Amino acid sequence: MTTAALPNNSIPDRSFWQRNQQTWAPWLFLAPAILFFAFYVIFPVFQSFNLSLYEWDGLGEAEYIGLRNYEDLYYEFIDRDAFYTSLKNNIIWLVMYLLAIPAGLFIALFLNQTVTGIRLYKSLFFFPFVISQVVVGLVFTWFYDPAFGILNVVLGWVGLGPVNILGNEYTVTYGIILAGLWPQTAYCMILYLTGLNAVNPEQIEAGRLDGAKGWRMLWHVVLPQLKPATFIAFVVTIIGALRSFDLISIMTGGGPFGSSRVLAYYMFEVALSEYGFRMGYGAAIAVVLFAIMMVFICYFLWSMYREERR
Repeated sequence: MTTAALPNNSIPDRSFWQRNQQTWAPWLFLAPAILFFAFYVIFPVFQSFNLSLYEWDGLGEAEYIGLRNYEDLYYEFIDRDAFYTSLKNNIIWLVMYLLAIPAGLFIALFLNQTVTGIRLYKSLFFFPFVISQVVVGLVFTWFYDPAFGILNVVLGWVGLGPVNILGNEYTVTYGIILAGLWPQTAYCMILYLTGLNAVNPEQIEAGRLDGAKGWRMLWHVVLPQLKPATFIAFVVTIIGALRSFDLISIMTGGGPFGSSRVLAYYMFEVALSEYGFRMGYGAAIAVVLFAIMMVFICYFLWSMYREERR
C-alpha cells in the first residue's frame, strides 16, 4: 500500500527566522559587544580627531582652528620641547619594553619543566601580574629611594654612594621602565605558558629523532608553534609601552623637569592639568599616539596574514 504524496500547499512555509537562523544567530550574540565597542572605542577615536581641529578649554565655545594644533606639535618637536621629550621617551619605552617578550619566553620555558617546587616558582613569577600598577609604582619608588631604598643599601655594601635614580633626568626613564618590565614580563610568561601547552608533542619527538636539541629545537620546532602567542605578546607589549601613564604618574609625576614625560602623560597635562585645559591640543597628541599604535598593529597583522597565506 502506498501513501499519496501530500500536496505542496499542505507543507507550512518556514518563517524568515527559521530559514536564516544559523546565519543571524552569531550576529545577534555579537551585537551587544559590537555596539559597546563602536560606542566606547570607534566613536571616541573619530571624536578625538574632530576635537583636535578646535581650540577648546572644556567649558566655553570651541573655536575651529584647522591643523594649527598639529603645527604647534611640529614646532615643539623641532625646538626639542616637551613634545620632543615625550616622543623620545615613548621610543625608549617601546624598545626596552620589548625585552619583556624574550624574558617571558625563557621564564615560561623554565616553568614548563618538571622540577621540584615548580608550583612555588610559578606563583612567584605570576605574582607581579596580579598586583596593581599603582602598587608596582610605590614599591619601586621605595626601592629606588636614595635614603632608605634597598637598591642604595645594597650599593652601600660594595662601597658605592647613593644613587638617586628617579631624581636624575638621565636615569629616571630607565628606572620607570624597569618597574614596568616586572609585571609585563609576567604577562608574557603567561601567554607563552599557554602556548607551550598547545605545542604538538609529535613534532618534538620528530625533532629529537632528527638530532635537534637545545637552541635548534627551540628555534626550528618550538618557536614556530608559538607564533600566535608571540603575536599577542608583541601587540600587547607595544600598546602597553605607548600608553604608559600610571607608573609615571605615581613615581615621578613627569619629573624631574618634565624629563620622564611620555605622550600619554603629556596629553593629560595639556588637557587637564597645568597647561590651561587645552582640550584640542591634548586631542592632537592622542591622535598622534593612536597613529603610532596603528602603524605597529597593522604591520603585525599584515605579517600574520602573510604567514597564514603561506
